[in-house]
Amino acid sequence: MRRVAIASCIGTTIEFYDFFIYGTAAALVFPTVFFPALGATAGTVASFATFAVAFIARPVGAMLFGHFGDRIGRKKTLISTLLLMGISTLLIGLLPGAATIGVAAPIILVLLRFGQGFAVGGEWAGATLLTAEYAPPGKRGLYAMFPQLGPAIAFVLSSSTFLITGAVLGDTNQAFLDYGWRIPFLFSIVLVGIGLYMRLAIEETPVFKAEQAERVAEQKNEAPRTLPFLDAWRFQTKEILLSAGALACLFAFFYMGTAFLTSYGTKTLGFSRPFVLSVGIASAFVFGAAIIVSALYSDRIGRRKVIMISCGLAVVWALILFPLLDTGTPIAFILGMFGTLMIFGIAYGPCGALLPEMFQTRYRYTGAGLGYNLAGVLGGAVPPLIAAPLASAYGSMAIGIMLAILGVVSLVCTWALVETKDHAL
Repeated sequence: MRRVAIASCIGTTIEFYDFFIYGTAAALVFPTVFFPALGATAGTVASFATFAVAFIARPVGAMLFGHFGDRIGRKKTLISTLLLMGISTLLIGLLPGAATIGVAAPIILVLLRFGQGFAVGGEWAGATLLTAEYAPPGKRGLYAMFPQLGPAIAFVLSSSTFLITGAVLGDTNQAFLDYGWRIPFLFSIVLVGIGLYMRLAIEETPVFKAEQAERVAEQKNEAPRTLPFLDAWRFQTKEILLSAGALACLFAFFYMGTAFLTSYGTKTLGFSRPFVLSVGIASAFVFGAAIIVSALYSDRIGRRKVIMISCGLAVVWALILFPLLDTGTPIAFILGMFGTLMIFGIAYGPCGALLPEMFQTRYRYTGAGLGYNLAGVLGGAVPPLIAAPLASAYGSMAIGIMLAILGVVSLVCTWALVETKDHAL
């Protein structure tokens, strides 16, 4: 159990490190490197549009990798997602800018970003299933917490690598724009090697092995074979759609805390890049602590109640976040980052156990992945595309209203869910 917990945590850390360094680069350097002809505002919008591409790719990855995860196993599929993410991230680090290869640069960037999203679409469900299906009854929240900690650790790593690279090369130095930003992307290949070693060392989950044995018996009796995606959609459409709505706010706060506020702090509020990255590192510890506490409490009071608490806090926080930030003080920015990622962490901790508990074993990988990644489209793809135009047209408060509406939607959808903490896998 310890080996499974560590392997799942390391795996999601590496996957989300690759995912986060893109978001940081999209906020800090991609408008200049890949969209120089568009100007500052349009370049930022275009840069965050490429960030959103990954969230659109995630449901596609969830369907494909979910199919193989439910057919050939969680372990083999997770090795594939890790390799795809590592290769996509490495190639982004090697990609020439628009000044060198022109319009081909942003086109290739979008394709590689799609590859990152495709990989993460298959990663999350498999990593949480790995721990949830191994965990003893009554402790699924505890053990499913470990893959959920991956994003918090990854945010520390990604912000730290950009901070160190900027400090060594000079925060405004041309060298940072030319090649310094590439170092975190190239470094990821080392982490992928570590993650690959860890995942090869673990065994398939006992729950999947039992399901596989049952499937073999059914095939001998000539039972008809069906696709996991079609089964999940046919028998548990309601659960897929409700889980997507319940977690939409979570993804919106994830995007706000890890990418948009990095851009807002440097470009709108005028804080230095090192200050913003340092605040990001500190806020990741708050994020991680919220994940641990909420996951543990979900084993006591239930997943549904904890996520509803997060949604309720999100509605209130969304309406005060930008008035707080626009005071322009460093303390206000720190509080904004801390509060946003804490609310995200409160919902994120329990969902690692919630979604696996909602679906039948034969299509659990597919169903959990679809619900989670459809939420990514609603909360992670839409806000990046409309946040900057909303702020330009109606002021930053419009972003807060958008987040509050998403919070209400998630609160209603979570209320409609059935509590799952006592479900047997």
